[in-house]
Amino acid sequence: MRTLIATSLAACLVCSTAIAQTSTTTTITTDQQSKVKTYVMKEKPASVKVTETVAVGAALPSSVTLHTLPADVGVQYRYAIVNDKTVLVEPTSRKIIQVIE
Repeated sequence: MRTLIATSLAACLVCSTAIAQTSTTTTITTDQQSKVKTYVMKEKPASVKVTETVAVGAALPSSVTLHTLPADVGVQYRYAIVNDKTVLVEPTSRKIIQVIE
């Protein structure tokens, strides 16, 4: 009986660890933010006005063009300038993952 309980607890621990590892928080370093700002200032893309909320977790409308960042920035996301704010966006879901001030 003790072996069964121990095995069950071990299985639960492994499952909870796997779940914790799949729900990651997106962290963009200050160095990456600086590189994004520098690149965006150089490119000067036009800002797009939207009425939707521009916040982390919100999805951008399909009318907003997503721009690619160069590999040396070190960020796999796309970016857009929305309501004069630079936002990093997950390209498939179009969800904002960070607003860079």
